[in-house]
Amino acid sequence: MTTELRKTNVTLNKVLSILLILLCTVSGRLKAKATTQIVVDARGRSVQIHCPIRRLVSLNEDSLEVIRILHAQNLVVGVDNRIPGRPFFWPVLKNRPTVGKWNEPSYERIAILHPDLVLSYGNRPGLELEKKLGPLGIQVLRLDFYKMLSMPREIKTLGMLLNREREAEIFLKWYHRKLDLIQDLIKKDPHQPRIYLESYSNYHALGPGSGGYEMGVLAGGQNIASHLSIPYPEVTPEWVLTRNPDVIIKTVSSMAAYRSGNPETLRKIRDRIIHRPGWRNIRAVKIGRVYVMESDICAGPSAIIGIAYMAKWFHPRQCSDLNPEEIHRQYLEQFQGVAYRGIYVYPNEH
Repeated sequence: MTTELRKTNVTLNKVLSILLILLCTVSGRLKAKATTQIVVDARGRSVQIHCPIRRLVSLNEDSLEVIRILHAQNLVVGVDNRIPGRPFFWPVLKNRPTVGKWNEPSYERIAILHPDLVLSYGNRPGLELEKKLGPLGIQVLRLDFYKMLSMPREIKTLGMLLNREREAEIFLKWYHRKLDLIQDLIKKDPHQPRIYLESYSNYHALGPGSGGYEMGVLAGGQNIASHLSIPYPEVTPEWVLTRNPDVIIKTVSSMAAYRSGNPETLRKIRDRIIHRPGWRNIRAVKIGRVYVMESDICAGPSAIIGIAYMAKWFHPRQCSDLNPEEIHRQYLEQFQGVAYRGIYVYPNEH
């Protein structure tokens, strides 16, 4: 064997040894990542989740916004049927397979996609979701993301499961800075205005247990439905009139806020509220403090924007320098990766 051939063999042996070491290292890391995590879901249950999660199905936009915050859109293999209708807001996910309605998904469509995990709200769909998917080896995790008091914990939970703890931490630091700013401003006003928050359905208040209720509290309002025991109680026009709120906010879900450049639709909704029988005698109507807010900013992690608007409406003097539009711009550009645009509230007073 020549000297050159011996040198070649030695070099090859070194390369093979290095490759073997690298292979063992990578294999060890992959095995280490195959773990079972125990997390608390939106129903307060301890749930075992097998990781890593490489294929995700999301049944609602709130969880999708969190997934986008975590830079994990590449893991999404299925979405609810509203996503293709919002291509400007969901440019990356608009063509992903749909699995039906957020509250009535198609189990067959989900099964075809072979996801590692399905994300849903705490209460809807019903427990049939687990009963149908569990036997197929498909995990279900219920996280709401629309309740302000539990949302930070839920974002941390998903960040941990998807190995995106750093992304979760970056967003939550930003979120808490904005929330702390709002809290500091509203503390300067000893007066808490009486507020009536109405859900998407007419004459259904946002009561305790709803995300909108928590938003109103964090914005420094006194909800006239605070003594009611359910999240979306049906009320009467007379009930609202008797309680005479200082501020009225109607929430709507047009699914068109992001692409809209015209407030006319929201203006018409406000006009209908003002002209409800007898409501001209309500203080909020008399002094012009009736507002309409799109669902885009009153649910999910984007609700911090809705809280900023509410704080400005409830405490205009203390929050005169608060800029909800700038908070919204930062949220969309920094954490959602889309440009700021759209009409979300009416009237938009500064």
